[in-house]
Amino acid sequence: MDRPASPPLRYRSLLALGGARSGKSRYARLLAEAARPARLLIATAWPGDDEMTARIARHRAERGEGWTTIEEQRDLVDALSREARQERAIVVDCLTFWLANLAFAQRDIAIESRRLAEVVRALAGPVVFVSNEVGLGIVPQTPLGRDFRDWQGRLNQEMAGACDGVVFVAAGLPLMLKPAPGVTIALG
Repeated sequence: MDRPASPPLRYRSLLALGGARSGKSRYARLLAEAARPARLLIATAWPGDDEMTARIARHRAERGEGWTTIEEQRDLVDALSREARQERAIVVDCLTFWLANLAFAQRDIAIESRRLAEVVRALAGPVVFVSNEVGLGIVPQTPLGRDFRDWQGRLNQEMAGACDGVVFVAAGLPLMLKPAPGVTIALG
């Protein structure tokens, strides 16, 4: 996948969903690189251990020139409101870490999710949100795991409603979900 399949400037806001290692972050990066020479990554993960530190370093190296990075683990709405501008593309990677950070900080996830969905409609420039689709696997054994899966599903639904476009990435291949491909169904 050298370039995204969808036109880079077609959507002011796009939600890129997929499973772990599906290619969604790479898709978002390539989309932003095709859209604007100035790009900002809002990173929501924090390097809590050696593996995560290495993962963050690898992602930073993959981005290369033309990127600015800020780290914002919880106050994503404020960061987006402050940083969005027409001449720069933003990638938020990722909403799943942001959600986990809110949960650990005991923030009201429903309120924060709603605030994020509301600000999307008012942003000044193009933004690609990366998020995990966690509802396709087995049912988690613990109440916290089930709660997190449910929170993530609700957040993804809210963001899908707020964003102009939604793409599902699997095996590095994008599938447009919104706007939905033209399908005619004959009933009766």
